[in-house]
Amino acid sequence: MSLLLDTHALIWWLLEPERLSRLAYDHIKSGERRLFVSTASVYEVEYKRKHDSSLDRLPRNIPESVPRLGFEWLPIEATDAFRAARFDKAHRDPWDRIIAAQAWRRELSLITIDRDLTVACQRWDIPTLW
Repeated sequence: MSLLLDTHALIWWLLEPERLSRLAYDHIKSGERRLFVSTASVYEVEYKRKHDSSLDRLPRNIPESVPRLGFEWLPIEATDAFRAARFDKAHRDPWDRIIAAQAWRRELSLITIDRDLTVACQRWDIPTLW
């Protein structure tokens, strides 16, 4: 099973790994699975960095740093955007919908604590892990 980290899971892994569930932490730490981060997370991190000074502790160059930490970038493709737009309205956050669509299309499990996203993913047949 390969895994896709939701943006907050990436942030917590980098800044406060103790906030991750034991299961999420163990799966990331084990190195036994391919670990992906959506390119949507670059946008989210940089957008939030302007509004949340705690994110200043993150590496300044996220695009270069994430692969050095053992994660693979997962680019957003047109089919991901198409799928995200076609999900029912169970969850409205557009970035979460894109990340979910990326997981759905590639049969990845999504690491997320976001309860609303988890419920939507159940409706969309996307496995989640926390």
